[in-house]
Amino acid sequence: MTATIEETFQRPVGELLRGWRERRRLSQLDLANQVEVSTRHVSFVETGRSKPSREMVLRLAEHLDVPLRDRNQLLLAGGYAPIYSESSLHSPTMLAVREALRRLLEAHEPYPALVVDRWWNIVEANAGIALFTEGVSVELLKPPINALRLTLHPDGMAPRIGNLAEVRASALSSLQRQVASTADPELQDLYDELRGYAGSERTELAAAAEVVVPMKLRHGDRELSLLTTIATFGTPLDVTVSELMIESFFPADQATAEHLRGL
Repeated sequence: MTATIEETFQRPVGELLRGWRERRRLSQLDLANQVEVSTRHVSFVETGRSKPSREMVLRLAEHLDVPLRDRNQLLLAGGYAPIYSESSLHSPTMLAVREALRRLLEAHEPYPALVVDRWWNIVEANAGIALFTEGVSVELLKPPINALRLTLHPDGMAPRIGNLAEVRASALSSLQRQVASTADPELQDLYDELRGYAGSERTELAAAAEVVVPMKLRHGDRELSLLTTIATFGTPLDVTVSELMIESFFPADQATAEHLRGL
């Protein structure tokens, strides 16, 4: 069973650090060598025999590639104040980030592009998103719109995706890696929900030999072929910024490019 946030705060910092180390499949010796401390010190920290300093918590978290949100939780569990801000995307301090996102999205038109948060909820999108929302159930378009749910739900884009099994396999595989990396219970719930959709029993068998899986999307009497890329902000110091992902779609063939430019 996945721990709740309240349970996480009640757990000792050493226990949380051990969980992250095991999740990264590192031994105490591996981690000790990376952080340049003794294996004994790592053991003492994990068992609670030694209280790590604030700097040691951050060093261990950095080498374990712990997300900023969870680094704050580690600091709290260790008795220290969080150091990473978590600003609303609409706050004045995020103006430069919002403007950068808006320029990226507009520059990508007429091709679809969107910005999602850690849980794949859409926070920004360009005009090309209309290609995906066409014919979708109004229930799926109520904020916050979840990009993965929009894609794979039977009342969403799924009926228009010609290679749905391959797209589902790729999406679930990526989400599973994200769950393993973050141990986020909300992402686990989303993964379980998506796996429960009709037809998901074929997912593990699909796209095993693919290098890149294009999405074959029907639009009117045409079948469009789209590739997708994910971009993130470099060196973020804010939790919100660190969790933003920019998903951009590109035409996989000339016919798709011409059709999208003509819309």
